[in-house]
Amino acid sequence: MSPSIVLSEHPPDKGISLPIALGYSGAMTIKLICLDADDTLWHNMRHFNATQDALTDILQPFADVDVTRERLIACEIRNLPLYGYGAKGFTLSMIEAAVELAGDQLSTAMIQDILAAGRALLAHPVELFDGVEETLERLANIGPLVLVTKGDLLHQESKLAASGLGDLFSGIEIVSDKKVDTFRTLFARHGIAPEQAVMAGDSMRSDILPALEAGAWAAFIPQEGAWSHERAQPPIGAARYTQLERLGELPDWIAGIN
Repeated sequence: MSPSIVLSEHPPDKGISLPIALGYSGAMTIKLICLDADDTLWHNMRHFNATQDALTDILQPFADVDVTRERLIACEIRNLPLYGYGAKGFTLSMIEAAVELAGDQLSTAMIQDILAAGRALLAHPVELFDGVEETLERLANIGPLVLVTKGDLLHQESKLAASGLGDLFSGIEIVSDKKVDTFRTLFARHGIAPEQAVMAGDSMRSDILPALEAGAWAAFIPQEGAWSHERAQPPIGAARYTQLERLGELPDWIAGIN
């Protein structure tokens, strides 16, 4: 079972406690709204892709761009069980890819440049997608919001703080990975049946498929430049699945379910 770290539990507005808010009326179908963070609420992969471009420039004397990218992806996938997801593990994988491609010709200055690119990745400003705050406010009027994100604990917490969105969430969870048991545990902790929950995010592999398998509804909101590791075949014909063009469409889709 994937570990889940609950960073905070904020009672929703209007002076009611979370258990009461989760009850709602008997006619309400969706009682919990789970949202991904990176590339769902704010831009993320554009910064990883820019950092990857920096690595290909550094290693240009030793390998073609495509070769460097393929080697980096291979290192990332191989290291996921050890480093997990996030910018720090990505930086270590960049160094490993550089060692494999440049060998003894990899200079101290090059390693310093790679580390600088990694630090820049950790320090990039949080850029919200258009209309995110307004959409979250609409969703919060439907049911409690829970942020479900994976990655480095400190980095994800700092991005959430910089986003200014934290107070809109009733729960914030940072998990090592998103699997079926991750969602089953989350739903049980909030005292709801899986069919009373919806998960929305940009990753078919991590947000959509495991949530559907756990019994929830799922809304896929794809973004350009997605990491190949997060791609998967869509669940054609799944009754509780939809694909949206943007997060702003989510409230109306949930209203249609309810």
